[in-house]
Amino acid sequence: MNPQTAAMLARDIGAGLAAIGVAGAGVGIGHIFAALVNSVARNPASRDQVFGLGILGFALTEAVALYALLISFLILFG
Repeated sequence: MNPQTAAMLARDIGAGLAAIGVAGAGVGIGHIFAALVNSVARNPASRDQVFGLGILGFALTEAVALYALLISFLILFG
């Protein structure tokens, strides 16, 4: 195998592995909103307190997904 081809293959594999973090963040966001809906369904009076925490958890998890996507693009196109 040509060394240049091997380097391109390793780059593509590395970018794919870095993109796995995006899938993990998607699962995390699903768990956050499932817990949010479940807690509001059990106690509707706590909606105002729980909703803010759910949105904060969503934002932090989405930031992790964006960082993983950024690293993947840096590996792929950098």
